[in-house]
Amino acid sequence: MLKVLAIVGQLMIYGLTALIFGVFSTHPTYRAFPEDKAQILLSFSHVGQRKGECRKLTREEIEAMAANMRRTELCPRERLPVAVELELSGEIIYQDVLQPTGLSRDGASQAHRRFTVEPGAHHLVARLSEKAGAEGFDYQDVMDIELEAGESFIVDFRSEMGGFLFGPNRERH
Repeated sequence: MLKVLAIVGQLMIYGLTALIFGVFSTHPTYRAFPEDKAQILLSFSHVGQRKGECRKLTREEIEAMAANMRRTELCPRERLPVAVELELSGEIIYQDVLQPTGLSRDGASQAHRRFTVEPGAHHLVARLSEKAGAEGFDYQDVMDIELEAGESFIVDFRSEMGGFLFGPNRERH
């Protein structure tokens, strides 16, 4: 009799746990952004230019190195910060200088930002400079977009593909 009660008790606890998980998996409803708004997502990782120039090593410097460490050039590891600017319909919505990651500051500069905007027609300008502090931008892309309520529009950057990529399929424009 005790064994039957223990099994029934376990089934009740399992059922109650499943019910609680079921309720909380659908309630409260989570919205990433308001239903009547659109969203622009700027997300990329990019390695800026080296902070200094590489220099040729002399024959004496090369011979002084261990055989497995020999190379002809010595290049600094540290990278320059990357400057980014995002303009929407004439208004700058994001402007930052992104520092390189890593202990030696030799990694990629990263951006991941979300902007809630009004749906409708917009003129989008994305700019990036690999040499933060220098005048002007190395990359600039312009696109006219039509955003619908609830839509998420992606702005990515790939230097190997020529610059900024736009939209869910990340296409060059």
